[in-house]
Amino acid sequence: MTLAMWGHIKPFLEIAILWFAYYRVLVFFEGTRAFQVFRGIAYLLLAFIIFQLLGFNTLNWLLTKFFALSIVVFMIVFQQEIRQGLAHLGRHHIFSFGLEESTMLEVIEELTSAAFKLSRKKVGCLMALERETKLKTYIESGVAIRAKVSSELIQSIFTPQSPLHDGGIILREDQIVAASCLFPLSDNPNFSKIIGTRHRAALGITEQTDTVVIIVSEETGEISVACDGRFIPIVNRERLVRILKDILMVESKEKKTL
Repeated sequence: MTLAMWGHIKPFLEIAILWFAYYRVLVFFEGTRAFQVFRGIAYLLLAFIIFQLLGFNTLNWLLTKFFALSIVVFMIVFQQEIRQGLAHLGRHHIFSFGLEESTMLEVIEELTSAAFKLSRKKVGCLMALERETKLKTYIESGVAIRAKVSSELIQSIFTPQSPLHDGGIILREDQIVAASCLFPLSDNPNFSKIIGTRHRAALGITEQTDTVVIIVSEETGEISVACDGRFIPIVNRERLVRILKDILMVESKEKKTL
């Protein structure tokens, strides 16, 4: 390839790379307040190009100054979204459990049993499963337990008369390490007005970490799983078992392979 040919191809390659990067950013922030801002920036960039082609020097100067100031404003206003994005890039998505398959199946069975028994009684619960991202900050907000996972223990923790029933429990490998933990509430505008505090907390921690959360609604008894800032509805016991196996056991096998 000659230098002249590369000179013609290079601008198109740069544009393609920039648009791909911009598209990935839009996909990541879809459903958040930052999404509308990115779309607005795209319109301004298009207007900036048009003004340059038409030779509108005054408008070009105004937009240039605006973009210079907007970088600082953007960093301040959207610091939470930027922090989440950087944390997302740093994840390895490898489940941190170092358990044998038989032990992991026992943990899944205990969690499933607890979820459906609490569901039948319409007792709300929040069970967060730690993965690659450590949840030390949230563990410290609760009460240390450090007990082997069991359906009976989970049910007793979330009994309304229990002093630990508020907040959520955090599991690490086959242990419940803490109860009554506080999770960050999601400010996702697509969910905040239609879901309760327990579901907003589940959504919030999965937006900021790679945690998987099992939720039982106190009002309806419905079970759902939160992962990567999204809810997965659970219609029966088999579906919950299959989802937990897909997330936990597949990633555990990948970890062993690595």
